[in-house]
Amino acid sequence: FRNVDTIYFGGGTPSFVDSSFIKEILELIPKNHANEITIEVNPGTVDINKLKVYKEAGINRLSIGLQSTQDRLLKQIGRIHDFEDFLNTYNMAKDIGFDSINVDLMIGLPNQSIQDIKQSLEIITNLEPKHISVYSLIVEENTKIADLIASNALQLPDEELERNMYWYVKNYLELKGYNHYEISNFAKTGFESRHNLHYWHCDEYIGLGAGAHSYIAGKRYNNLLIPEKYIETEKIKENILSLTDEDKKTERFIMGMRLVEGVEEKFADNKEALEKYINLGYILRKNGKVMFTDKGFDVSNFILSEII
Repeated sequence: FRNVDTIYFGGGTPSFVDSSFIKEILELIPKNHANEITIEVNPGTVDINKLKVYKEAGINRLSIGLQSTQDRLLKQIGRIHDFEDFLNTYNMAKDIGFDSINVDLMIGLPNQSIQDIKQSLEIITNLEPKHISVYSLIVEENTKIADLIASNALQLPDEELERNMYWYVKNYLELKGYNHYEISNFAKTGFESRHNLHYWHCDEYIGLGAGAHSYIAGKRYNNLLIPEKYIETEKIKENILSLTDEDKKTERFIMGMRLVEGVEEKFADNKEALEKYINLGYILRKNGKVMFTDKGFDVSNFILSEII
């Protein structure tokens, strides 16, 4: 059996189910080599008993989905918790003995201001979590928030304001001692997400559960999305894609460029385009690697589309 280095219970909302199920799953997984076991937690779905079961089961990292410290913004995006729920969850987790905690924040929310971002960062960094993830809002089709935006009941910040939010976050967290190691992720030294680093390094992983994705032996596939079908049939895999060596090289470059440390230059396909953006100051070449500069991150998707 393969060595399991990390285990990650991700969303949906794994903290919604009875904690005994999480414990049972962990009992079935060989985890002698698992250095990091994470579960995503929604503050509106946990209590101290659940957290204790997680700890007893071997989970050593929590990722708490806060998004904002402003209750008006949480309500606006349909979160089931308020800031007090988050604070209670965070304090309980610390009291129980969880040292490695990530807090998720979001920028680019409707009616969100730089002052809102500043307040959230001040409050959260005072709590001293070991890891902070900061994501831009992605509006999914056929959701309540998408309908509100379409009807002009809510308005998203313009692109310039959202970029200003991002750079404010980056500068603030770095001044507070957080290492910016990936586009959206900041960590105290030694507390980078090992699990996510596996994705960004294009390592193999096994996805369990309906809709989960896997990458094994050069093949990518996902499990059936509908839980009933996933449970009823033995043929749970679909959309199986065998990657060519060129596919692997391209993916390694794209994923590696998400990292602040960059990726080996040999994975870049279009050397001419790469050289152009190095000369323009969007990409830096250093010790056999290439990486985005600060201004390069702002237009990273466009640049990658040319280089690959």
